Amino acid sequence: MKKLGKLLVAAAFLLLVTGCSNSAAQSAKDETVTVKLGVVGDDTDVWDDVQKRLAKEDIKLEYVKFTDYNQPNDALAQGEIDLNAFQHQFFLDNYNKEHGTDLVSIGNTVNAPLGIYSDQLTSVADLKNGATVAIPNDVTNGGRALLLLQTAGLIEVDPDKGQTPTTSDITANKLGLKIEELDASQTARALADVDAAVINSGVAVDAGFTPTKDAIYLEPVDDKARPYVNIIVSRKEDANNKTYQKIVDAYQTKETEKVIAETSKGSSIPAWEDFGRK
Repeated sequence: MKKLGKLLVAAAFLLLVTGCSNSAAQSAKDETVTVKLGVVGDDTDVWDDVQKRLAKEDIKLEYVKFTDYNQPNDALAQGEIDLNAFQHQFFLDNYNKEHGTDLVSIGNTVNAPLGIYSDQLTSVADLKNGATVAIPNDVTNGGRALLLLQTAGLIEVDPDKGQTPTTSDITANKLGLKIEELDASQTARALADVDAAVINSGVAVDAGFTPTKDAIYLEPVDDKARPYVNIIVSRKEDANNKTYQKIVDAYQTKETEKVIAETSKGSSIPAWEDFGRK
């Protein structure tokens, strides 16, 4: 009987220890924080690498993928996601102004130069009189596209319009180019129907282009590019959220720089050192 009693006590102790271990494991699992990150398109290679470092901090990223630039800020403002990473500061400023929102940047990611692409031409010098050029139709990317066409020597725009000229602000158009305005996500698809298109880097990459190789003209990377540095965005009340700051820290690393260089083939440039953290 004494031996049986000892066996029962040992068994009970083993169950207790096992139960405690399972509870501890479950508790650790429950402590993992899931952050919903809004992105545009399917390319998450860089963020996948960031996720490896975040795992050590018990932070898990859940991607929420959107098909165009009009959706992620709406989702963030409405609390459907926690952060987004798809836009530059100028785009965000315009969104806040138009929608009365207070979304803020919590960290820089990359500078992704805008490019002019064509299925038919190998140089902007090959554009003929009356050629059709597609550009994004939103205020910030449309203005940026017109400024790029000006830098390429194709048009001139009213300098008083700053960063947001529209087609009505074109003051010189020596080739009589026809400017067709489309949603930014559609500019790459339009290449079959136009002579050239100004395409955002992320859209171009999703369409299979390597901007540094395939663009017939690429936006210069200089101090004028500062407003177009891509950013990680949160709601204002979450700007100092420690979990979100850890995500910024995990992104802004040498490891991320290497992945950006590999996956973009040099088309995207890390922007947290040259242009500051925020």
